[in-house]
Amino acid sequence: MPPIALPHDAKAGPTKSEVRAVVRSKLALEPDDHFAEVGSCTGAVTIEAAQRAGRVTALERKADRLETTEQNLAANAESVRADVELRNAEAPEGLPDDADALFLGGSRNFEAVLDHAVETAVDRIVMNVSRLEVAGKATEAFRERQILEEVVQFQVSHGYELAGATSFNSDNPVYMLVGSATPDEDNADEDGGEKVAADGSGETTRGDER
Repeated sequence: MPPIALPHDAKAGPTKSEVRAVVRSKLALEPDDHFAEVGSCTGAVTIEAAQRAGRVTALERKADRLETTEQNLAANAESVRADVELRNAEAPEGLPDDADALFLGGSRNFEAVLDHAVETAVDRIVMNVSRLEVAGKATEAFRERQILEEVVQFQVSHGYELAGATSFNSDNPVYMLVGSATPDEDNADEDGGEKVAADGSGETTRGDER
C-alpha cells in the first residue's frame, strides 16, 4: 500500500511512519474490526487504520486538530475503506463501547481511558509514550489492570550525507505499551492465571501469536 498523504499540518506530530508500522503490527486490524483512537491530531494513524478496519472512531479534544484530521482523511479518500467517525471529545468521554482495538497517541487521562478499555473488554490496546517517567507510570497502570502484554522501546535513525559519507540523525525514543482486556485462553494456566516465565514475563504475547 502506498504511503499516506499528510498535506495538512496540526503543529504536532504526525506519528513517524516507522512507529506507525509497529503500531499497525501490534493492532493487527481486520476488516470487521472497530478501531478507536484517542488523540487523532494529523490523522496519520486514523488514516492507516481506516485502510484496514471496518469502522473507525477517532477522538480529538482540540477542534483545530480534528479539522486537520478531517482534511488529511479527505486527501486519502481513495484508500479509505472504513466507516469513519471523528469526534471532538476528550477521552474517555466519546469512546465507543464496542471497540476491538484502541490506540492512545498521548498520555492525557490515560488511566481513565484504560479503565474504559477494561470495562468494555477491548481486545488490543496500544499506547505510545515519549517520556520515560510517563512510560513508567503507564506500565504500572497496565499491570494494575492486568492488561499488560509487552513493553517495547525503540529508536529510529535517519541517514544523511556528511562529507561524502553517511551519518545519522536519531529520533527520540518511543515507549510502546501493548495489552489486552480480553482473556487469552491459550496463555492461561490450569488455575486461570497467566502463564509467567522465569523472568517474570508472559511466555507468549498476542503480537508473537499473530
